[in-house]
Amino acid sequence: MAREIRAGTVLIKDDALLPEELRFESEPYVEGWKVVTDLDGNQLDRAVEKAGWSYFCLAGEVKTTVFGIDSQSMIHRAIERVLARRKSDGFNSMEITQVASVGSGRFPLVRYITLSAQWRHIQEIFFLDCGTNLSRAPRKNVLASERTISRGEAALSQDRPTILAP
Repeated sequence: MAREIRAGTVLIKDDALLPEELRFESEPYVEGWKVVTDLDGNQLDRAVEKAGWSYFCLAGEVKTTVFGIDSQSMIHRAIERVLARRKSDGFNSMEITQVASVGSGRFPLVRYITLSAQWRHIQEIFFLDCGTNLSRAPRKNVLASERTISRGEAALSQDRPTILAP
């Protein structure tokens, strides 16, 4: 963990399929993932585009907060926590978008870090690959009487079930 993790840092899966033209330095960071040491997110995006591939970004961020004393070990735990959520299936990289560290007034040695990240995906084709785990199963028409009231929908009469469009 020689490199400091900060906003713009990119982690890539060890088994990610990458273009041969794409060259960058990396080092292992957590199991199955390596950190890119010589490029940030914007530089990697340009390098992937130059190689003729696409670098997709999933809208929205993943956030987590950890407590501790040593900032870099707290960031390491935060990244492990984000990766453990298993929402990374189908994506082969992640970019750190924000690292915020706050100290405690009562306990001066104890700090907490909030880490935000975005899932990214490097692939050869221009459109996001629907063959990966990113795609959802096709939606089917559902009988309104089968929907749950807990979702805030009114139950319809079972005499005349109505089919709702997706």
